[in-house]
Amino acid sequence: MEEQAIIDLRSDTVTKPSPEMRRAMAEAEVGDDVYMEDPTVNGLQQRAAEIFGRESALFVPSGSMGNLVCIKSLTHHGNEVICEERGHIFNYEMGSMSAIAGTVPRPIYAEDGILTWEMVKKQIRPKIYYRAQTGLISLESTHNMAGGTVYPPQVIDEICDHAHALGIPVHMDGARIFNAAVYLNSDVRTLTAKCDTVQFCLSKGLGAPIGSLVTGSREFVEKARVYRKLLGGGMRQVGVLAAAGLIALEKGPQRLIQDHRNARRLAEGLAQIPGIKVNVAKVQTNIVILDIAGTGMTSNELSAHLKEHRVLANGVTPDTMRMVTHLDVNAEMIEQALEVVARVVRPKTVGCRA
Repeated sequence: MEEQAIIDLRSDTVTKPSPEMRRAMAEAEVGDDVYMEDPTVNGLQQRAAEIFGRESALFVPSGSMGNLVCIKSLTHHGNEVICEERGHIFNYEMGSMSAIAGTVPRPIYAEDGILTWEMVKKQIRPKIYYRAQTGLISLESTHNMAGGTVYPPQVIDEICDHAHALGIPVHMDGARIFNAAVYLNSDVRTLTAKCDTVQFCLSKGLGAPIGSLVTGSREFVEKARVYRKLLGGGMRQVGVLAAAGLIALEKGPQRLIQDHRNARRLAEGLAQIPGIKVNVAKVQTNIVILDIAGTGMTSNELSAHLKEHRVLANGVTPDTMRMVTHLDVNAEMIEQALEVVARVVRPKTVGCRA
């Protein structure tokens, strides 16, 4: 009997490069990117700038580095950075905005992870010389830990308009901004037009093996290139990676809708399993957050049991887990995963109160 393939729902970062990407990587024309002489990287950066309607773009090894060079480029030491309380830059980037950029986070909790101007304006520091000044507002769309939620375009625009009137720049952590565009039936250029800078990942739902880009003005990218080098991100014949990134950028967005459909089906199935709670109506893109308190297991325990049956998923808190769909998980695998979860959870919920 053939062993079931591993169904990896931990993240869309686990995707493997396609055969087309591997061929492109092997055949890529390369040069030294620190000298800005790698033609494939230059082509990727130019294409990203075109897609986002920006003057320039810069290839970076990771989304975390991308966010950091944006923060570093837009702020001064001692500034505050307004962000959502569960945001990636605040929780999952090693405190780099403070340790390296010298800024202080000013987190705000927002329902579904979506900040509004009404929330933000209350946290902007007054122009008093002995108060740390608000240097940047950072938004995240889709919002990872809020369950892949999407900023409405009018909310982004309102925040940007008011922030700019006060001389405060706005950064978009758009690691999954193409998922947001697909959900809204829009495009990334329109969604992020008023943001000063955007970081987006090639290595998540778009399927490239590594890399992110930051986009913005030519002046910003010149400064960001300096900070990328400062952080050890100056790379040499990196066209072998950019070649996969070009394919991800051109072809990846077209298939994200399938990941969203699979996530919705996953959420609907999980919601039918006793002991698990999922707000299906809030599943907008490819991330599902599930409350497992009713199973009688912690997320670590449930994760370990699922792994025994070749289904991988990570805990967020002891009572919650996150499952993420991507190009290496098809509809059939979603059904298999649901069967495994039901089988693992059922014995544990017998005798538990509803």
